[in-house]
Amino acid sequence: MAIRLRAVLSAILISFLLSQHSFSQRKNKVDDDVLLRSRPKLVVGIVVNRMRYDYLTRFYDQFDEGGFKRMVEEGFNCKNNHFNYAPTSTGPGHTSVYTGTTPATHGVIGNNWYDKENDVEVYCASDDRYDSVGTTSDAGQMSPHRMTVTTVTDELRLNTQMRGKTIAIALKDRGAVLPGGHTANAAYWFYGGNEGKWITSSYYMDALPKWVNDFNSSRIAQSYKKGWNTLRDINSYIESGVDDNAFEGLFEGETASSFPHNPQNLLDKINDFEIIKSTPYGNSLTADFAIEALKQEQLGQDDITDFLAISFSSTDYVGHMFGVNSKEVEDTYIRLDLDLARLFKALDKNVGEGEYTVFLTADHAAIDVPSYLISAKIPAGYVDYNTSNDRFSEFLKYKYGTEEIVKNYSNYQFFLTIRL
Repeated sequence: MAIRLRAVLSAILISFLLSQHSFSQRKNKVDDDVLLRSRPKLVVGIVVNRMRYDYLTRFYDQFDEGGFKRMVEEGFNCKNNHFNYAPTSTGPGHTSVYTGTTPATHGVIGNNWYDKENDVEVYCASDDRYDSVGTTSDAGQMSPHRMTVTTVTDELRLNTQMRGKTIAIALKDRGAVLPGGHTANAAYWFYGGNEGKWITSSYYMDALPKWVNDFNSSRIAQSYKKGWNTLRDINSYIESGVDDNAFEGLFEGETASSFPHNPQNLLDKINDFEIIKSTPYGNSLTADFAIEALKQEQLGQDDITDFLAISFSSTDYVGHMFGVNSKEVEDTYIRLDLDLARLFKALDKNVGEGEYTVFLTADHAAIDVPSYLISAKIPAGYVDYNTSNDRFSEFLKYKYGTEEIVKNYSNYQFFLTIRL
């Protein structure tokens, strides 16, 4: 989805004129020159982690006018887009969106995978050659070095002779590092633990900017350590299942999965900031930080295009804990809609209406909880990996006389020690 702004319309018109060029006379040269020179002051790329397309239509009546509805009604809604690989996950999804290619080409084949060259398990963004910045933990030892191609953010930096600025933001490190590309001016992610800070890697800088330190000291993160109840009357949440059910996870210390959620570690203002990620407040915190970055980094303030890459990660954490059919997911998207509206208002004010381009997509979606489907008499189930591995080992022994030909199984892939 994308907000319909002058630059987007110009790009579409350019494509149309170019496609017609071979079949008709050239249009007015002045008009063509205006179209060719037209470009947004800022591009904002938004990835909603784990968003299913049907959340847009299912929850549509719950949305206000300034968020998802603004994008749909003022922009372009692409209904038939697909990732042409499986399985999908956060690292490969973000990388595919920003590179325009697949894991086989861009190199990020999972969140974690087996590196057969070095015989080790690796994480998609880890890089111990760099130090953490903003924390004494190792949570900042990251870089995009496992990504083997350029991103749209890299290409923008190259096109502007590195004068255009790229800032990438997400609760998850991989949700910031990979979209930011190899040339980002900064990528920031949230370290929970007992710190609750936005941090980065020495790959980008040696010290956090003053505005980031000021944000970390502002106690904004602490303000989101509070109980979670539905934003609106729960009886209006008719596009999700029964609140109290056996198919959802529990916060530590809770005995029921239903609203309200008041676990002690969510109320604690000093410890365990990681829990914010598993509530819609994580998205609000991300929007707060992104709006501050927009202002403090002066993005979109000249004619050289900048890029702000934002990933909303809490939708993934909430979805994993409560499932796609939960009241918690519905409430999270209602609240995210308001966060998007805040972001768009800030863009209107700081960059100017019609002066920026926004796209919104997902890195992957999710399925219903299989046990719920089974309860509804729908064919579903779980893979028993222990049983499957035992049966596969028996097959290898029967067919090849040994099971030693498989060196590693990870990320749903088998790595062989010999060629068969």
